[in-house]
Amino acid sequence: MAAKKNRIAYQEFGNGDSLATQRGVVDLPPEKQDLRVQVSRKGRKGKTVTEVTGFQHSPETLKDVLKTLKSQCGTGGTAKDQQLDMQGDHREKLVELLNKMGYNAKASGG
Repeated sequence: MAAKKNRIAYQEFGNGDSLATQRGVVDLPPEKQDLRVQVSRKGRKGKTVTEVTGFQHSPETLKDVLKTLKSQCGTGGTAKDQQLDMQGDHREKLVELLNKMGYNAKASGG
């Protein structure tokens, strides 16, 4: 007996891959964004990570910003949920770079 792949009993809005059902992301210009840069070790087995939060960009733009910052700091990093995580303590350098890129970035935390 062949298994059916689509076993949905009821679906209100199309197939779920439609552009109409996806949440829109406002892509604000850099000068209208307030970013916070902080260093954290929570949940990372003692590894130091610099977090940059407060972005309001599309995922593609966020990846471009991440690529630029990673190359300037010479480290690895990831982008997820409008947040950038960079490996290591790069708080001062990231604040300086983000301000040069036009963002309103401030160091946060101790």
